[in-house]
Amino acid sequence: MHYDRELDVQGLSCPLPILRTKKALAEMGSGEILHVLATDPGSVKDFQAFAKQTGNELLSSAEIRQVFEYYIKRK
Repeated sequence: MHYDRELDVQGLSCPLPILRTKKALAEMGSGEILHVLATDPGSVKDFQAFAKQTGNELLSSAEIRQVFEYYIKRK
């Protein structure tokens, strides 16, 4: 999938992946896509809730070899 920016938060625990994602999205333009790589298993629920609360769109989430991958479209 095409993305405009990548954020690697592997090795970080809650709430750092969400906080860094929030900061990265704030620096991006509307409609741009952020690709996030995380290793915190709790990030699955965190990113779903984050997207719902902020209005940003969680386009895709997947787990590949214990790395969670998210594509988030900025509102």
